[in-house]
Amino acid sequence: MHESSCLSLLGILLKAELMTASRGMTTSQHLKTAQAAGICYITSTYASCSLEDIVATAPGGLRWFQLYVHPNRQLNKQLIQKVESLGFKALVITVDAPKIGNRRHNITNQVNLMKNLLLKDLGSPEKGNLMPYLQMSPIDSSICWDDLSWFQSITRLPIILKGILTKEDAELAVKHNVHGIIVSNHGGRQLDEVPASIDALTEVVAAVKGKIEVYLDGGVRTGNDVLKALALGAKCVFLGRPILWGLAYKGEHGVEEVLNILKNEFHTSMTLTGCRSVAEISRDLIQFSRL
Repeated sequence: MHESSCLSLLGILLKAELMTASRGMTTSQHLKTAQAAGICYITSTYASCSLEDIVATAPGGLRWFQLYVHPNRQLNKQLIQKVESLGFKALVITVDAPKIGNRRHNITNQVNLMKNLLLKDLGSPEKGNLMPYLQMSPIDSSICWDDLSWFQSITRLPIILKGILTKEDAELAVKHNVHGIIVSNHGGRQLDEVPASIDALTEVVAAVKGKIEVYLDGGVRTGNDVLKALALGAKCVFLGRPILWGLAYKGEHGVEEVLNILKNEFHTSMTLTGCRSVAEISRDLIQFSRL
């Protein structure tokens, strides 16, 4: 098998097919491990570290920024221009969270990020300062497809939409000239009983007809999962919970172990399916249920 199986995302060459998805609680361990592994890290609007600290911690890392759209357009513009100036390489706009879903696990465990999360990069444009908000900011529930032209007018960053699950939305994404789609059900935390990301992937890939890149987020737990996602047309996969598990287990080294386990499993799966490179992974590897 050809081991150096690189993928090109938006013209950027990456060492692996695994990327780390954004988490509200960003840590230096996340960042350092992603940089060392040569993989992309998506930083959320709700990151608990400042953008400057993130860049300083992993200056050579590949970073994308995930925007939760704020009702205040000036604040969105301020954030986007800031990440662009700091060297972030893409803008990921969250489109599946016009409001926060009913997260029963958070209620059961008495987790309330709305009260406890310090947002170091959300300031008040009206007051002319960058003092942090002490609570999670509101999300603009009115955002629609026509708003994409405004975002495109204020940044040169490639725009990627996160949270697409249907053919219709994938076609609209192409129509509105975005650069990529992340097929994601938000970890199953937004709306109960929505399709798994892997189940929506085929429909989305078929709809874009190769015009834009498609990525997968959610449900990836093994190297076989990575293989299946690539076989069904994803350009790469993003990881969320497994990174947190590694972090809880052994900090930076735990995250590194998680990535190594998945990459080794993935290479084994490639070998056992006769794929010498990523380019040889095809839909023919997947057998669909006839039920």
